[in-house]
Amino acid sequence: MKNLKSIIIGVILLSGVVLIVASLSGGNNSDQKNPDRYSASALSAIEETFDFNTISMRDGNVSHKFEIKNDGTEPVVINKVYTSCMCTVAYVINGSDKKYGPFGMPGHTSAATQIEVANGETATVEIIFDPAAHGPSGVGLAQRSVYLETNSSVSPTLEFFFQAMVTR
Repeated sequence: MKNLKSIIIGVILLSGVVLIVASLSGGNNSDQKNPDRYSASALSAIEETFDFNTISMRDGNVSHKFEIKNDGTEPVVINKVYTSCMCTVAYVINGSDKKYGPFGMPGHTSAATQIEVANGETATVEIIFDPAAHGPSGVGLAQRSVYLETNSSVSPTLEFFFQAMVTR
């Protein structure tokens, strides 16, 4: 009985040591991409604001594309994309024309993503605004934002802002 207890305790201790060693060496393989690693590069945008001017609810959705670029020496990973209102959705189109999204307001669509923008690469953030989303009471000045959260240690969040004067 005493021997069996010693064996069980030994197996438990050995298992614990194996788990600790495995967890300590788990993320150190430099050949694997690690989206949680911070990047010394940052994404930049030529234009961060846009004005749709006066638009009518009757004319339907309007859209605008913002171009982003990674001028750094390391890839940047976009971890989250979200909007400030349910009337707005966003898509990210990478340099290979792959379209990610739609991304919307937190709690209504998934914001999490892993979109890599390689150094020297450009991508596009397309926003689509539905001026009729708030119904007849939604007339007047509408100001909305789209946010990109990245792994950049220099500039981790980009905000794109737009506005429209909504009429019936």
